[in-house]
Amino acid sequence: MDFEIPADIQDTLDQIDAFIDAEIRPLELQDDNIRFFDHRREWARTDFDNDGVPRADWEALLREMRRRADEAGWLRLALPAEFGGQDASNLKMAIIREHLAAKGLGLHNDLQNESSIVGNFPTVLMMRDFGTEQQKIDWMPGFLDGTRRLAFGLTEPNHGSDATYMETTAVRDGDEWIISGMKRWNSGLHHATHDIIFARTSGEPGSPKGISAFLVPTDAPGFQVEFFWWTFNMPTDHAEVSLTDVRVGADALFGEVDRGLELAQHFVHENRIRQAASSLGAAQFCINEAVAYANSRTTWGKKLSVNQGIQFPLVELHTEAAMLRQLVRYTATMLDTKHHMEVTHLVAMCNYRANRLACDAADRAMQTCGGVGYSRHMPFEHIYRHHRRYRITEGSEEIQMRKVGQHLFGFGRS
Repeated sequence: MDFEIPADIQDTLDQIDAFIDAEIRPLELQDDNIRFFDHRREWARTDFDNDGVPRADWEALLREMRRRADEAGWLRLALPAEFGGQDASNLKMAIIREHLAAKGLGLHNDLQNESSIVGNFPTVLMMRDFGTEQQKIDWMPGFLDGTRRLAFGLTEPNHGSDATYMETTAVRDGDEWIISGMKRWNSGLHHATHDIIFARTSGEPGSPKGISAFLVPTDAPGFQVEFFWWTFNMPTDHAEVSLTDVRVGADALFGEVDRGLELAQHFVHENRIRQAASSLGAAQFCINEAVAYANSRTTWGKKLSVNQGIQFPLVELHTEAAMLRQLVRYTATMLDTKHHMEVTHLVAMCNYRANRLACDAADRAMQTCGGVGYSRHMPFEHIYRHHRRYRITEGSEEIQMRKVGQHLFGFGRS
């Protein structure tokens, strides 16, 4: 087995780096756009007077970044050829995601809102695999030109990881569905045109069957954004939503009736392996920066790095990163060759360990760099605050460990 990065992928990484140097880094530096990435980043990005959502000028900069990346052929790299992409494999995407995150903070790959020159489009792939032919005709162009934007409404005030107990319901009324309930952490709703609402359409609480997904317009009567949750890492786009007798047509049903959780699984598997790769890259960045600082800092007349108390914690993190890198790439390869549910335990292993590693590495980098490491003039606090989220969202690490346990001990199998 060859553990080297394949030559074609390495060539892609080199081309991406050249594009960043030629197009993205200059954009980041012009017109004081660096305010979005230096010690002012949280304040520059957040509209504190408007529910804490992202500022318009920040999102305008991200749009320009995506426009340039799309024009250069990078943004849609992971998408199928029929949607202007290059059918990039999960392995290729994992290596790219790690590479971009390992470069540190920057417009090329913003951690906070997962905006990257190489885009992640799980909703496009969901539509490809679960949408009707008419839905694909109606939705695909809007996905790609930005005129249709989807939020994701699965979690509820009383139910997070226990999504099969959700209380939101959808009741058929002739050719329509009537949806009522609440959603929490409904991300992306500050600019979404539609929301994927998961609701129980049959079955008993706790049953994975009987939950359906609907494409609900955010301007539908009865659809209300109550407020946005302010979070550890700002700005926020995580809404609390109420749905009161919201009516949608039969064409709003997304996927098969009563089998909506299959869409949710598809969504999280696409995201989790790429998020694991990004967390790994961010962790390696923190390790590398801490090593560089320790080599340059002189205390008591000698380099900080000669102290084993400095060396050993970073050695352990660097070793874990090296081992995790192989697991991530192996799992990505398995996702390219098997059904995603066959390797769900491997995806879970990668994701929970990588997210934890990113937090541990950011914390150790702060400690290594001392007071300046704790300051906003270094990126570690931002990396920590962002990646701490992923130990909870898209499946908490406990839920992912349970998934591994089910595979390991044979629980939950038919």
